[in-house]
Amino acid sequence: MMRSKIVLFGDSITEQSIRENGWGVPLANAYSRRADILVRGYGGYNTKWAMFLLDHLFPLDSTKPPIATTIFFGANDAALLGRTSERQHVPIEEFKENLRKFVRHLKECSPTMVIVLITPPPLSEEGRLAYARSVNGENATKIPERTNEVTGQYANACVEVAKEMGVWYINLWSKMQETDGWQTKFLRDGLHLTTEGNAVVYEELIKVFDEAGLSAVNMPMDFPHHSKIDSKHPERAFQQHV
Repeated sequence: MMRSKIVLFGDSITEQSIRENGWGVPLANAYSRRADILVRGYGGYNTKWAMFLLDHLFPLDSTKPPIATTIFFGANDAALLGRTSERQHVPIEEFKENLRKFVRHLKECSPTMVIVLITPPPLSEEGRLAYARSVNGENATKIPERTNEVTGQYANACVEVAKEMGVWYINLWSKMQETDGWQTKFLRDGLHLTTEGNAVVYEELIKVFDEAGLSAVNMPMDFPHHSKIDSKHPERAFQQHV
């Protein structure tokens, strides 16, 4: 019995999801013995660079495609031109088209796959500048390389693509800003997530998976629970799995 796969595809916010207190850790725990959580996060990547990974990560001839995939990009695409991270910038229309290509590819892999687009989280300019000072001291940039306003435009673009293509989405940018003090409560450096920020992603994602019919409790366990194994005739418990 092959365990199902759930793939987390994104940038550093996905790559860091399996750090202690990351959002991927409780997800792997929730789906323990039911589905394997595969983290495919690439720090610093935008949708343009991630496009080169599609065929490697999601081969169209796969006989066992993932049952679900999260697509979590935009924080790097939204880096501003003329600022310190401009090499990561992707124009917003190109960003939207790249997301469409991701979704089309995944639908071709498996028409039943649950696809979840996650918007970038909000951005704290103050947090980014404080982070720059902590790294570069006196030489730190005085103007942030990203802004919350522009990141919000990319978040909206992400939601538009999800609605247009009929896939699930989480508007993290809006959701997090419903909480007072989100700038430091959810973001540790103005961009990446704190423990509380990771918890928001996990909670929102579990809600979507439950609604999409992928609740862990309704998925079969791979191999019998130990209580079902007869110590005198252990083989009987496994006959149905062979």
